[in-house]
Amino acid sequence: MALFVGRHLNKIDKKGRTSVPKPFRASFEDQSFRGMYAYPSFKFPAIAACGEEFMILLSDSLTAETDFFSDDQDDLAAVILESATQLSFDGEGRVILPQDLLDHAGITDEALFVGRGREFFIWEPGAYETHSKQAFNRARETKRTLKLKVTGDNV
Repeated sequence: MALFVGRHLNKIDKKGRTSVPKPFRASFEDQSFRGMYAYPSFKFPAIAACGEEFMILLSDSLTAETDFFSDDQDDLAAVILESATQLSFDGEGRVILPQDLLDHAGITDEALFVGRGREFFIWEPGAYETHSKQAFNRARETKRTLKLKVTGDNV
């Protein structure tokens, strides 16, 4: 499964096209669909994006971790699966971001791609700066720690 890290700033043209950062694009090479999945983040004013394998994991988790016909399952399916769009890469590694996703994130002429592990977010750069500073301050103030998940594969 892909691992997305780092930040990459790219321009957006008047048609909504932007280049997907090469390190991110390379993570999609082994999947059957030549592109990525994108949907509006329900937590942030940003576009969430991922590869096919993670989208399948989201779908499987939705049915395995929520009660069938529950409001939780319906809400999460509406937010993630129903709102997701397959975005194909063109020959130059660009995608066209739909206007509704651009509007959701407040993106106009620049897009900041931010790796978050198995997925990445596409932000309006100023909104990301504000979010990033707040997250850093919260983590510092609460003295957040992280327990490492140790398995036979990563020892």
